[in-house]
Amino acid sequence: MPASFDLDETYLVLDYPSATEVAGGPQFWETVHERTDLGKGYLMMVGSMDETWDSWEMHPAGEEIVYLLSGSVDFVLDLPGGNQTVALRGRAGCTVPRGPWPRAIVHEPGDMLFVTPGAGTKHRSFSE
Repeated sequence: MPASFDLDETYLVLDYPSATEVAGGPQFWETVHERTDLGKGYLMMVGSMDETWDSWEMHPAGEEIVYLLSGSVDFVLDLPGGNQTVALRGRAGCTVPRGPWPRAIVHEPGDMLFVTPGAGTKHRSFSE
């Protein structure tokens, strides 16, 4: 029998036709580069956007969908020709293409829904 879950604590790996629950939270991201259970599917999760990210993130396996549920966030993409900023206010979203390094600048804390190709996720510090 299905049980309820919170996308802030339990993430879903969407690998058609399956949806598998995995434990989320900070411990997930500490080992994301080592995970083999993400396959070729997408990871669906909600993250609290309480502060500006201190690092860039990149998903080489595909495009990422980000959707702001509440708050106010600028999503900055580090592109070869310079940074591009996508302002997300209220309930708004964008598709992040494969390749650019995005980061979030939080103006008002809130929550964001992510649908992302989790396999191969990379991080780099803001100073790089």
